[in-house]
Amino acid sequence: MFNTARLQVMLEIARHGTIVAAAEQLRLSPSAVSHQLATLEQEAGVALVDRGPRSLRLTVAGQRLADYAQQIIDLMSTARDELSAHGEGRRGLLRIGFFATAGTELLPRALSSFTADHPQVELALILGQPSELLPRLNQGELDLVVVFDHPLSPTPEASFAKVSPLMVDPQLVVLPAGHPLAGRRLRLTDLADEPWITTLGVQGEVSVLELAARAEGFQPRIRCRSDHYEVVLGLVRAGVGVALVPSLGLRDSGEVAVQPLAHANLHREIGVALRPGNPNPVVGSFVDRLTDAAAGLSQELVQRWPRLPASRSTVVPHRRSSATAARSAPDGNAATTA
Repeated sequence: MFNTARLQVMLEIARHGTIVAAAEQLRLSPSAVSHQLATLEQEAGVALVDRGPRSLRLTVAGQRLADYAQQIIDLMSTARDELSAHGEGRRGLLRIGFFATAGTELLPRALSSFTADHPQVELALILGQPSELLPRLNQGELDLVVVFDHPLSPTPEASFAKVSPLMVDPQLVVLPAGHPLAGRRLRLTDLADEPWITTLGVQGEVSVLELAARAEGFQPRIRCRSDHYEVVLGLVRAGVGVALVPSLGLRDSGEVAVQPLAHANLHREIGVALRPGNPNPVVGSFVDRLTDAAAGLSQELVQRWPRLPASRSTVVPHRRSSATAARSAPDGNAATTA
Protein backbone atom coordinates (compact mmCIF):
# COMPACT_ATOMS: atom_id res chain seq x y z
CA MET A 1 0.00 0.00 0.00
CA PHE A 2 1.39 3.39 -0.99
CA ASN A 3 2.37 5.81 1.73
CA THR A 4 0.61 9.16 1.37
CA ALA A 5 3.77 11.07 2.23
CA ARG A 6 5.57 9.38 -0.67
CA LEU A 7 2.64 10.11 -2.97
CA GLN A 8 3.02 13.77 -2.02
CA VAL A 9 6.71 13.50 -3.03
CA MET A 10 5.67 12.07 -6.38
CA LEU A 11 3.19 14.88 -6.89
CA GLU A 12 5.76 17.59 -6.16
CA ILE A 13 8.28 15.99 -8.53
CA ALA A 14 5.59 16.00 -11.22
CA ARG A 15 4.85 19.67 -10.55
CA HIS A 16 8.43 20.99 -10.36
CA GLY A 17 10.45 18.58 -12.49
CA THR A 18 13.50 18.26 -10.21
CA ILE A 19 14.29 16.61 -6.95
CA VAL A 20 15.84 19.84 -5.62
CA ALA A 21 12.69 21.87 -6.33
CA ALA A 22 10.46 19.19 -4.87
CA ALA A 23 12.67 19.05 -1.77
CA GLU A 24 12.38 22.82 -1.31
CA GLN A 25 8.61 22.65 -1.61
CA LEU A 26 8.38 19.81 0.89
CA ARG A 27 11.05 21.27 3.19
CA LEU A 28 13.08 18.09 2.95
CA SER A 29 16.63 17.40 1.89
CA PRO A 30 17.20 16.29 -1.73
CA SER A 31 18.58 12.98 -0.47
CA ALA A 32 15.38 12.39 1.53
CA VAL A 33 13.28 13.04 -1.57
CA SER A 34 15.49 10.70 -3.65
CA HIS A 35 15.10 8.00 -1.02
CA GLN A 36 11.30 8.42 -0.97
CA LEU A 37 11.17 8.24 -4.77
CA ALA A 38 13.31 5.10 -4.86
CA THR A 39 11.11 3.45 -2.23
CA LEU A 40 7.99 4.39 -4.19
CA GLU A 41 9.41 2.86 -7.38
CA GLN A 42 10.24 -0.27 -5.46
CA GLU A 43 6.68 -0.45 -4.10
CA ALA A 44 5.21 0.19 -7.56
CA GLY A 45 7.47 -2.32 -9.25
CA VAL A 46 8.00 -0.02 -12.22
CA ALA A 47 10.16 2.99 -13.10
CA LEU A 48 8.31 6.21 -12.36
CA VAL A 49 10.84 8.74 -13.71
CA ASP A 50 13.29 8.93 -16.56
CA ARG A 51 16.36 10.56 -15.06
CA GLY A 52 18.14 13.06 -17.29
CA PRO A 53 21.36 14.93 -16.51
CA ARG A 54 19.57 18.00 -15.12
CA SER A 55 15.92 17.05 -14.78
CA LEU A 56 13.45 14.25 -14.43
CA ARG A 57 10.71 13.23 -16.80
CA LEU A 58 7.83 11.14 -15.62
CA THR A 59 7.33 7.84 -17.31
CA VAL A 60 3.83 6.92 -18.43
CA ALA A 61 3.44 4.94 -15.19
CA GLY A 62 4.82 7.86 -13.22
CA GLN A 63 2.33 10.28 -14.77
CA ARG A 64 -0.53 7.93 -14.00
CA LEU A 65 0.62 7.63 -10.40
CA ALA A 66 0.93 11.42 -10.15
CA ASP A 67 -2.64 11.75 -11.42
CA TYR A 68 -3.85 9.27 -8.83
CA ALA A 69 -1.78 11.01 -6.15
CA GLN A 70 -3.55 14.30 -6.92
CA GLN A 71 -6.93 12.63 -6.59
CA ILE A 72 -5.94 10.98 -3.32
CA ILE A 73 -4.56 14.22 -1.86
CA ASP A 74 -7.72 16.10 -2.88
CA LEU A 75 -9.93 13.39 -1.40
CA MET A 76 -8.00 13.41 1.87
CA SER A 77 -8.28 17.21 2.06
CA THR A 78 -12.03 16.97 1.49
CA ALA A 79 -12.34 14.28 4.13
CA ARG A 80 -10.31 16.34 6.61
CA ASP A 81 -12.47 19.43 6.02
CA GLU A 82 -15.70 17.43 6.32
CA LEU A 83 -14.63 15.66 9.49
CA SER A 84 -13.55 18.98 10.96
CA ALA A 85 -17.02 20.37 10.20
CA HIS A 86 -18.58 17.35 11.89
CA GLY A 87 -16.36 17.77 14.93
CA GLU A 88 -17.25 21.46 15.21
CA GLY A 89 -20.98 20.75 14.83
CA ARG A 90 -21.28 22.52 11.46
CA ARG A 91 -22.25 19.30 9.68
CA GLY A 92 -23.76 16.02 10.76
CA LEU A 93 -27.06 14.34 11.50
CA LEU A 94 -29.41 15.13 14.38
CA ARG A 95 -32.17 12.61 15.16
CA ILE A 96 -34.99 14.04 17.27
CA GLY A 97 -37.95 12.24 18.80
CA PHE A 98 -40.95 14.31 19.89
CA PHE A 99 -44.60 14.02 20.92
CA ALA A 100 -47.37 15.58 18.88
CA THR A 101 -48.06 18.87 20.68
CA ALA A 102 -44.34 19.57 21.08
CA GLY A 103 -44.36 19.71 17.28
CA THR A 104 -46.87 22.56 17.09
CA GLU A 105 -44.80 25.41 18.53
CA LEU A 106 -41.95 24.34 20.80
CA LEU A 107 -39.99 22.19 18.37
CA PRO A 108 -40.55 24.40 15.29
CA ARG A 109 -39.22 27.44 17.14
CA ALA A 110 -36.08 25.61 18.19
CA LEU A 111 -35.58 24.15 14.71
CA SER A 112 -36.04 27.52 13.01
CA SER A 113 -33.19 29.02 15.02
CA PHE A 114 -31.00 25.92 14.79
CA THR A 115 -31.30 25.34 11.05
CA ALA A 116 -30.57 29.00 10.31
CA ASP A 117 -27.14 28.59 11.94
CA HIS A 118 -26.55 24.93 10.98
CA PRO A 119 -27.80 24.63 7.39
CA GLN A 120 -25.57 21.62 6.66
CA VAL A 121 -26.84 19.51 9.57
CA GLU A 122 -29.31 16.89 8.39
CA LEU A 123 -32.42 16.33 10.51
CA ALA A 124 -34.45 13.21 11.19
CA LEU A 125 -37.66 14.03 13.08
CA ILE A 126 -39.52 11.09 14.58
CA LEU A 127 -43.05 11.60 15.93
CA GLY A 128 -44.32 9.29 18.65
CA GLN A 129 -45.08 8.74 22.30
CA PRO A 130 -42.17 8.91 24.75
CA SER A 131 -42.82 5.26 25.58
CA GLU A 132 -42.06 4.42 21.95
CA LEU A 133 -39.17 6.81 21.50
CA LEU A 134 -37.13 6.44 24.67
CA PRO A 135 -36.08 2.84 23.92
CA ARG A 136 -34.77 4.09 20.59
CA LEU A 137 -32.77 6.73 22.44
CA ASN A 138 -31.27 3.98 24.58
CA GLN A 139 -30.39 1.97 21.46
CA GLY A 140 -28.61 4.92 19.87
CA GLU A 141 -31.22 5.41 17.13
CA LEU A 142 -32.16 8.88 18.43
CA ASP A 143 -29.99 11.68 19.80
CA LEU A 144 -32.66 13.26 22.00
CA VAL A 145 -36.35 12.96 22.81
CA VAL A 146 -38.71 15.74 23.87
CA VAL A 147 -40.77 14.14 26.64
CA PHE A 148 -43.50 15.01 29.14
CA ASP A 149 -44.67 13.85 32.54
CA HIS A 150 -47.81 14.38 34.63
CA PRO A 151 -47.51 14.89 38.40
CA LEU A 152 -50.72 12.91 38.84
CA SER A 153 -49.46 10.03 36.73
CA PRO A 154 -45.69 9.85 37.27
CA THR A 155 -43.77 7.28 35.31
CA PRO A 156 -40.68 5.29 36.26
CA GLU A 157 -37.41 7.00 35.54
CA ALA A 158 -35.26 5.51 32.80
CA SER A 159 -31.77 4.88 34.11
CA PHE A 160 -30.24 5.30 30.66
CA ALA A 161 -31.63 8.80 30.08
CA LYS A 162 -30.76 12.16 31.59
CA VAL A 163 -33.77 14.49 31.43
CA SER A 164 -33.32 18.25 31.57
CA PRO A 165 -36.49 20.27 32.33
CA LEU A 166 -37.68 22.73 29.71
CA MET A 167 -41.05 24.17 30.73
CA VAL A 168 -44.40 23.52 32.38
CA ASP A 169 -47.42 23.11 30.12
CA PRO A 170 -50.58 23.97 32.11
CA GLN A 171 -53.78 21.99 31.67
CA LEU A 172 -56.58 24.44 30.85
CA VAL A 173 -60.31 23.89 31.07
CA VAL A 174 -62.16 24.38 27.79
CA LEU A 175 -65.88 25.15 27.84
CA PRO A 176 -68.39 25.84 25.07
CA ALA A 177 -68.68 29.52 24.25
CA GLY A 178 -71.42 31.07 26.38
CA HIS A 179 -71.19 28.43 29.09
CA PRO A 180 -72.51 29.80 32.42
CA LEU A 181 -69.15 29.17 34.10
CA ALA A 182 -67.10 30.87 31.37
CA GLY A 183 -65.10 33.81 32.66
CA ARG A 184 -65.01 32.65 36.28
CA ARG A 185 -61.99 31.45 38.16
CA LEU A 186 -62.74 27.77 38.55
CA ARG A 187 -61.81 24.83 40.69
CA LEU A 188 -62.17 21.33 39.36
CA THR A 189 -65.05 20.66 41.77
CA ASP A 190 -67.01 23.51 40.13
CA LEU A 191 -67.22 21.24 37.07
CA ALA A 192 -68.16 18.05 38.91
CA ASP A 193 -71.63 17.89 37.33
CA GLU A 194 -70.49 18.66 33.79
CA PRO A 195 -70.20 16.04 31.04
CA TRP A 196 -66.57 15.63 29.98
CA ILE A 197 -64.63 14.98 26.82
CA THR A 198 -61.34 13.46 27.88
CA THR A 199 -58.29 11.78 26.48
CA LEU A 200 -56.88 8.34 26.89
CA GLY A 201 -54.63 7.91 29.90
CA VAL A 202 -50.88 8.30 29.94
CA GLN A 203 -50.37 4.81 31.34
CA GLY A 204 -53.69 3.17 30.57
CA GLU A 205 -57.30 4.18 30.09
CA VAL A 206 -57.62 6.30 33.23
CA SER A 207 -57.00 9.88 32.18
CA VAL A 208 -55.34 12.64 34.18
CA LEU A 209 -58.76 14.27 34.49
CA GLU A 210 -60.15 11.19 36.23
CA LEU A 211 -57.17 10.96 38.56
CA ALA A 212 -57.58 14.62 39.53
CA ALA A 213 -61.34 14.26 39.98
CA ARG A 214 -60.97 11.21 42.21
CA ALA A 215 -58.59 13.18 44.41
CA GLU A 216 -61.29 15.88 44.66
CA GLY A 217 -63.93 13.33 45.63
CA PHE A 218 -66.02 12.89 42.49
CA GLN A 219 -66.18 10.66 39.42
CA PRO A 220 -66.44 12.68 36.20
CA ARG A 221 -69.14 11.79 33.72
CA ILE A 222 -67.24 10.89 30.53
CA ARG A 223 -69.10 11.29 27.26
CA CYS A 224 -66.20 10.63 24.93
CA ARG A 225 -62.52 9.72 24.92
CA SER A 226 -60.42 10.86 22.00
CA ASP A 227 -56.76 10.61 21.20
CA HIS A 228 -56.82 13.85 19.16
CA TYR A 229 -57.17 17.31 20.66
CA GLU A 230 -58.84 18.53 17.46
CA VAL A 231 -61.66 16.08 18.13
CA VAL A 232 -61.85 17.09 21.80
CA LEU A 233 -62.13 20.78 20.90
CA GLY A 234 -64.65 20.09 18.16
CA LEU A 235 -66.94 18.27 20.60
CA VAL A 236 -66.59 21.08 23.14
CA ARG A 237 -67.54 23.63 20.46
CA ALA A 238 -70.61 21.54 19.72
CA GLY A 239 -71.65 21.76 23.39
CA VAL A 240 -71.16 18.05 24.03
CA GLY A 241 -69.09 18.65 27.16
CA VAL A 242 -66.11 20.36 28.74
CA ALA A 243 -62.48 19.25 28.62
CA LEU A 244 -58.99 19.61 30.01
CA VAL A 245 -56.45 20.43 27.32
CA PRO A 246 -52.77 21.33 27.73
CA SER A 247 -51.93 24.81 26.49
CA LEU A 248 -49.70 23.41 23.72
CA GLY A 249 -52.75 21.57 22.37
CA LEU A 250 -54.77 24.78 22.03
CA ARG A 251 -53.61 26.10 18.68
CA ASP A 252 -57.21 26.89 17.68
CA SER A 253 -59.27 28.14 20.59
CA GLY A 254 -61.95 29.80 18.50
CA GLU A 255 -65.57 29.45 19.65
CA VAL A 256 -64.61 28.03 23.04
CA ALA A 257 -63.89 29.57 26.43
CA VAL A 258 -60.47 28.74 27.84
CA GLN A 259 -59.59 29.22 31.51
CA PRO A 260 -56.92 28.07 33.95
CA LEU A 261 -57.92 25.95 36.90
CA ALA A 262 -56.88 26.51 40.50
CA HIS A 263 -55.13 23.15 40.83
CA ALA A 264 -51.51 22.51 41.78
CA ASN A 265 -51.05 19.32 39.76
CA LEU A 266 -52.90 19.87 36.51
CA HIS A 267 -49.94 20.52 34.25
CA ARG A 268 -47.35 18.63 32.24
CA GLU A 269 -43.64 18.84 32.89
CA ILE A 270 -41.86 18.96 29.56
CA GLY A 271 -38.20 18.05 29.27
CA VAL A 272 -35.56 16.79 26.88
CA ALA A 273 -34.17 13.29 27.38
CA LEU A 274 -30.52 12.73 26.45
CA ARG A 275 -28.30 9.68 26.37
CA PRO A 276 -25.16 10.34 28.45
CA GLY A 277 -22.00 9.79 26.46
CA ASN A 278 -23.60 10.52 23.09
CA PRO A 279 -20.66 11.73 20.94
CA ASN A 280 -22.82 13.71 18.50
CA PRO A 281 -21.40 17.27 18.71
CA VAL A 282 -24.56 19.01 17.45
CA VAL A 283 -26.78 17.83 20.33
CA GLY A 284 -25.62 20.49 22.77
CA SER A 285 -26.23 23.31 20.33
CA PHE A 286 -29.76 22.14 19.59
CA VAL A 287 -30.61 21.67 23.27
CA ASP A 288 -29.57 25.30 23.84
CA ARG A 289 -32.02 26.41 21.11
CA LEU A 290 -34.73 24.18 22.54
CA THR A 291 -34.21 25.66 26.00
CA ASP A 292 -34.44 29.21 24.60
CA ALA A 293 -37.59 28.33 22.66
CA ALA A 294 -39.21 26.87 25.80
CA ALA A 295 -38.41 29.98 27.81
CA GLY A 296 -39.89 32.26 25.16
CA LEU A 297 -42.98 30.11 24.73
CA SER A 298 -43.55 29.98 28.49
CA GLN A 299 -43.61 33.78 28.64
CA GLU A 300 -46.06 33.91 25.73
CA LEU A 301 -48.40 31.47 27.46
CA VAL A 302 -48.80 33.97 30.29
CA GLN A 303 -49.80 36.62 27.76
CA ARG A 304 -52.02 34.23 25.83
CA TRP A 305 -53.93 33.17 28.95
CA PRO A 306 -53.79 36.25 31.24
CA ARG A 307 -55.17 34.45 34.30
CA LEU A 308 -52.42 31.87 34.14
CA PRO A 309 -50.00 32.31 37.08
CA ALA A 310 -46.55 33.19 35.72
CA SER A 311 -44.84 30.73 38.03
CA ARG A 312 -46.98 27.89 36.74
CA SER A 313 -45.95 28.36 33.12
CA THR A 314 -42.35 29.42 33.46
CA VAL A 315 -40.93 27.32 36.27
CA VAL A 316 -40.52 23.57 36.13
CA PRO A 317 -41.31 22.07 39.56
CA HIS A 318 -38.44 20.22 41.21
CA ARG A 319 -40.66 17.28 42.12
CA ARG A 320 -38.27 14.97 40.29
CA SER A 321 -34.69 15.70 39.34
CA SER A 322 -35.13 13.70 36.15
CA ALA A 323 -38.54 14.89 35.12
CA THR A 324 -39.61 12.26 32.68
CA ALA A 325 -38.86 8.70 31.77
CA ALA A 326 -40.32 5.92 29.69
CA ARG A 327 -44.07 5.97 29.25
CA SER A 328 -45.83 2.64 29.25
CA ALA A 329 -49.29 1.95 27.94
CA PRO A 330 -50.09 -1.60 29.01
CA ASP A 331 -52.65 -2.21 26.29
CA GLY A 332 -50.85 -0.27 23.58
CA ASN A 333 -53.27 2.57 24.32
CA ALA A 334 -50.76 5.39 24.39
CA ALA A 335 -52.53 8.71 23.92
CA THR A 336 -51.52 10.48 20.73
CA THR A 337 -53.02 13.63 22.19
CA ALA A 338 -49.67 14.20 23.86
